[in-house]
Amino acid sequence: MTSHLDRSTWWLTRLAVPVLLLGLAGCAETTLAIHGAKQIAQADEARPGTRQIDAAKVRRASLRPYQIKGIWYYPTVMPDYDETGIASWYGDPFHGRKTASGEVYDKRIVTAAHKTLPLPSTVRVTNLENGRVLTVRVNDRGPFVNNRIIDMSQRGAQLLGFERQGVARVRVEVVGSDDDRFVLREVKTPTGEKRAGSAAPRKSVKVASLPPPQGSSGDAALNQSTPVTRPVVRSRPLTLAGGEEAANGQVRVVPTVPTRLFVQAGSFTQFQNADRLRSRLAAVGPAFIDHVLIDERDFFRVRLGPIDSVDRADQLLALSLNAGADDARIIVD
Repeated sequence: MTSHLDRSTWWLTRLAVPVLLLGLAGCAETTLAIHGAKQIAQADEARPGTRQIDAAKVRRASLRPYQIKGIWYYPTVMPDYDETGIASWYGDPFHGRKTASGEVYDKRIVTAAHKTLPLPSTVRVTNLENGRVLTVRVNDRGPFVNNRIIDMSQRGAQLLGFERQGVARVRVEVVGSDDDRFVLREVKTPTGEKRAGSAAPRKSVKVASLPPPQGSSGDAALNQSTPVTRPVVRSRPLTLAGGEEAANGQVRVVPTVPTRLFVQAGSFTQFQNADRLRSRLAAVGPAFIDHVLIDERDFFRVRLGPIDSVDRADQLLALSLNAGADDARIIVD
């Protein structure tokens, strides 16, 4: 199953610098991104001896606004990005095609698509339904249907355990950008720590051997010709020097907590505005106003739910949009 099938895809061709195809060829109708790609190609062509595009320029180009089916998207750097929502996955017919970052999409490799994160980025995806956690490299744009927040590759969906059902409730957190994987960032050491001496134990440290536990054969195992191997247990995925997690395809499992599914039709600082929208949605379903305090400010959120399935949430989302709730989206709490 794939929610990506209606995504518009077209190719960048006949550019002056062939390797530009590795930088910004997209699977989306990114009008301004295409224009930016051409500017980069022209700039690099003007410099004698230039053979490849500056990675920083490619990254900046991935942050330019673009339009899909009349909707504008505004990519931005979001180091604190942390969102819950619905994930989907895509495989054929995109297998073997160019991604928005210019890489070739391989459904057998753990990658993902996101609408607004920089390309590439690294995110931690948690399946809130089964507790599986996977660190993923984002190198594509999407998904552009049904308010999904991330599109996993087919392999990623398999590892997270939702390939068959097609969608899952997930949490997505940014853990780093791919640029940081190649250049180690300098650690800022305070002046006081630079001048401070190393602490030393005040008393001598004594070492003593403990007797083997009852029923064991002592050191017999250590004297065997076959070396003893001990499994390496990681409490979290491999962490890079800058604190980013490597997208290495390793899955870990964390405890799950119950989640609820809503359609949030809008959020307002004035109760009267929220109440007007709630009345407008009366024909859609039983809407209610949820009052929350965020950064010491009152917000009145108009919601429908809780909803028992993603399919039903998709239906209510479509009805809410048709009723004029342009900011409606699916929420996982």
